[in-house]
Amino acid sequence: MLDVEYGLTRHLAGVPFEAARERIESALKDEGFGILTSIDVQATLKSKLDVDFGKYVILGACNPTLAYRALSVEPGIGLVLPCNVVVAEETDGSAVISILDPASMMKAVGDIPGLREPMRLARERLQVALAKV
Repeated sequence: MLDVEYGLTRHLAGVPFEAARERIESALKDEGFGILTSIDVQATLKSKLDVDFGKYVILGACNPTLAYRALSVEPGIGLVLPCNVVVAEETDGSAVISILDPASMMKAVGDIPGLREPMRLARERLQVALAKV
């Protein structure tokens, strides 16, 4: 689950969903990211479609300094901000965390020289946060 080439993913064997969410939010904070949005996909799908879906949350993480740098170079980059972080429960009850890889965003928007450094820094910090959990 969530092993995609456009994401940075970590499976947390034996770690429940709630603990994984707390860990990634703390690790992101340590790396200068705040959580701007939180979408409870399970609750949304239940209330809107009356379907059952596993525990799955999408967090919108933002590092204001890096976002400002990127937006100053390319205002349109806001279309791919904030950095989406998914925390989901696997079938065995363990959690998996996946973060949209900023390098994949660069492929989507093209090689804009002023974006290389903030995207590289964002990727580094997101990788550090993921490794901490």
